[in-house]
Amino acid sequence: MENIYKARRQKIRQKMHEHELDYFLIQSPANRYYLSGFELFDPQCNESSGYLIISLDKTILMTDPRYVEAGKEFIPGEDIFVYSRNKHEQINAFLKKTGVSRLGFEPQWMNYEFYRSLKKEFELVPVKGLVEDLRLIKDNSEIELLRKYCGLNHKVFQLMEDIIEPGLTEMELAWEAEKLFRENGATGLSFSTIVASGPKAALPHAIPQNVAIKNQAPLLIDMGCRLEDYCSDQTRTFWVGDKPSGIYKKTRDLVIEAQEKAINKITPGIPIKDAYDLVQSFFEKHGVAEHFTHALGHGIGLETHEPPSIGPNTRGDFKPGMVVSVEPGLYYPQWGGVRWEYMVLVTENGAEIL
Repeated sequence: MENIYKARRQKIRQKMHEHELDYFLIQSPANRYYLSGFELFDPQCNESSGYLIISLDKTILMTDPRYVEAGKEFIPGEDIFVYSRNKHEQINAFLKKTGVSRLGFEPQWMNYEFYRSLKKEFELVPVKGLVEDLRLIKDNSEIELLRKYCGLNHKVFQLMEDIIEPGLTEMELAWEAEKLFRENGATGLSFSTIVASGPKAALPHAIPQNVAIKNQAPLLIDMGCRLEDYCSDQTRTFWVGDKPSGIYKKTRDLVIEAQEKAINKITPGIPIKDAYDLVQSFFEKHGVAEHFTHALGHGIGLETHEPPSIGPNTRGDFKPGMVVSVEPGLYYPQWGGVRWEYMVLVTENGAEIL
């Protein structure tokens, strides 16, 4: 694995050369992991396990005393800078001693306080997407991991079908999903499981409540697991009961047909937005487009939601090695809704459902 991280850092250095950067600051936890293998999961939104400084010939981990020994598994001890109190002052002093004058950084991850501190000492160059552009294309090891995790997701959905019944609460069913993931090898969840019964199925990101699952009603479940730091993400919408309503069956059939059309459209060289436009036009033809309220999908890898988004304003084309979700949905506050989600690998000549 170390050779993989070295190769990735070398690609970043080539990009840095194009931007005339000698130093680049990595703050994104996912990007830090992608380039070094170091990940202890940042404990709080305002607290970081550490940053990377990539120079043209060295990789430095800046972290606090809690993570030094863990960091040594991935970065030589002499290349680890430890800060404690007055973190920003200590980092500034270290960077000046290192010889930094012009520093590239990830603008979407920089908070104002840190920015203001660095701005006093260095010329700052915001460069968005430097690492994310590399992460768009998964290598063979990443693809096999994602394929494995999709298999686990399918298994848990199959096991869930024997558990779902009226009277069980949304929260209880969400907990059953988490237990099944854990019992079958997952290290955690990609995100908090969505369980939405009846009209709540019209809420794309509904939060499970301590309310009973309704009989003769739709049940939307969106769940994913984390294993070896990569994520899965899949949605299914079931009918609880023996008498699926006509509107549910019609909506489900439209959503699944739209998904099939989109997957068949995905081919290397095709603009990413074309897949969204195809589904939007399909729903418009059937008079339901106003009930399709989100993008068609998103990239998946180290993060559940990562580039590319499959939406109307997305730039760029599909390329082999991309892994994306395809998840059309139609939502009706009066009775619920349907979303159906597959993870898809872009291949050399089309797309493969994982």
